[in-house]
Amino acid sequence: MQRLVSYFRELDEGTRLVATQVGRIAVILVLAWALQIVAARLIRLFRIYMSRRTGGDEVARIETLARVFRNLAGVVIVLVAGMLILGEVGISVAPILATAGVAGIAIGFGAQTLVKDYFSGFFLLLDDQVRQGDVVEIAGKGGLVEEVTLRYVRLRDLEGHVHFVPNSEISVVTNRTREYATAVIEVGIAYREDPEQAFAVMRKVADGMRADPDWRDRVVADLEVLGVETWADSAVVLRARVRVVPAIQQWNVKREFLKRLKKAYDDAGIEIPYPHLTIYAGQNKDGSAPPFHLLKKNLSNTE
Repeated sequence: MQRLVSYFRELDEGTRLVATQVGRIAVILVLAWALQIVAARLIRLFRIYMSRRTGGDEVARIETLARVFRNLAGVVIVLVAGMLILGEVGISVAPILATAGVAGIAIGFGAQTLVKDYFSGFFLLLDDQVRQGDVVEIAGKGGLVEEVTLRYVRLRDLEGHVHFVPNSEISVVTNRTREYATAVIEVGIAYREDPEQAFAVMRKVADGMRADPDWRDRVVADLEVLGVETWADSAVVLRARVRVVPAIQQWNVKREFLKRLKKAYDDAGIEIPYPHLTIYAGQNKDGSAPPFHLLKKNLSNTE
């Protein structure tokens, strides 16, 4: 160490000045790198601590905010380190800041949409409207939220297409996975069927799903029968709903429920109509009346 100090003192003044500047710049870079690591670690520890304390739906929100804060901390550290390095090489930061302020105003007028994106993204996160992992519909696009930033929201739809939606384009958010979801069941039965019998079969199917180990964790409440929804052309439409856990389970539960309900209606002899024309000629449901026969007569041209 003494040899290094003595060697440094033997250098001329210009060389010592350059060496000092290089040393200071190296220290600034090392400190910036260390601050990046410390900031990332602190944000990670804070995320883990808050996730353990809150749990549930708040975990996704904490993950999203932690990622935004980590990126923001990185930008701030890089800007401060850059200004300090410019000061070390003899470039005054004050004129740059003044010029940046004037240029920022001019750019602000020309990039109002970009500024609006960041402001909208900030309040989007502050109000906890969208989280990573939610299924939402925004700006006419729907899908799974893969990333939320101050600039945009990235969605992936059912077909695998990725949509980047600028935050300034988001005026209404439809979040389909907050707290709980509901699988709405609409089925049609023939006019001659008893709706109460059909509802009883639906309740039986729902109870079976709640007793099934593969589905009981997804269905969180009993089936709620809403009643007869409408009289269609060839069917009486019944409506019911069941509360399920959030995310995409409402669609999975609905598909499984309809599959089981089809078999249950078949076993119970309940007709599930489809668009067709049925002609009744005095025949009861139990078939007690004589059958109706339609005779077909072949006609041919004769001379």
